[in-house]
Amino acid sequence: MILLEKATVPTMYFIGVTTTKSSIMKVFPEWALALGLDNTVMKGIDIPIHADPSVYRQVVEFIKNDELSMGALVTTHKIDLFNAASDLFGYLDPYATRFRELSSISKNNGILCGHAKDPISSGLAMSQFIPENYWKNHPEAGVMIMGAGGSSIAMCSYLMRSEFEGNYPSRIVIANRSQPRLNEIKRINAELTPGGIELEYHLTPEPGQNDAVMATMGTGSLIINATGLGKDRPGSPLTDSALFPELAMVWEINYRGDLLFIHQALRQKEARKLNVIDGWMYFIYGWTQVIAEVFHLDINDEVLARLDQIAAKYNNRIAS
Repeated sequence: MILLEKATVPTMYFIGVTTTKSSIMKVFPEWALALGLDNTVMKGIDIPIHADPSVYRQVVEFIKNDELSMGALVTTHKIDLFNAASDLFGYLDPYATRFRELSSISKNNGILCGHAKDPISSGLAMSQFIPENYWKNHPEAGVMIMGAGGSSIAMCSYLMRSEFEGNYPSRIVIANRSQPRLNEIKRINAELTPGGIELEYHLTPEPGQNDAVMATMGTGSLIINATGLGKDRPGSPLTDSALFPELAMVWEINYRGDLLFIHQALRQKEARKLNVIDGWMYFIYGWTQVIAEVFHLDINDEVLARLDQIAAKYNNRIAS
């Protein structure tokens, strides 16, 4: 069990692993002022990766029953929290139910609500760097996602949306170090799969195995680190011997940590003509989507631009 203290002012929580290291702790007070959220604070709740289900239930029950605890953003624990505590919610959105994950906890007229916002926020982030009609114009390019957690599920759902018919990646390749999560994303993708996309799943628990899978990806492919390595845990899913595809888009979905994956890509950026992207806009979209849900706000493009400008003061980005 963890220590949770009754909120004395309106409080939003960040449920993660190393929350004190996140820029949100510095950004949120200024965002709250800009959004008119007077006397509102952000608190982190650090939970070890794959904690006992009782811990997740304790946190959800606390937020549910504490009057001034307004809601939370969930990272890293999205799937584990859903599995442990989904029965405590009065409403779960369709994404949460389908993908069995929760990234947002909020309240609406006394009802505890759970949302999976990643399919929206990851799509918004990808739309920032994937050119229009990219896959149609690069038929040899595919997507390789390392990791099979909630973020990876969300990315697959975005890439396979029906409105993108005629502009799908040639294939989507998922590589993960554990079989159960690989089985789960395979099950979910089977329900989403449109025609024309080849799906591959690779169990890669040993160093070098992701390197070998990446070696099969075509020119211009999108290579994604969604493992958490380089953020909450040091390291990279690739070894230093890995060779990125030429003209690849390389996306590290995090913006903080040792970010070894980004450093590996940057060392090859010029020679392989890579477009290296960090997780800053994913961070911005992820947080603003949940804040809007928790506090029942409409964050339009103008407001979003202002919030991004505020947050940029705390942005120590590596990729460019």
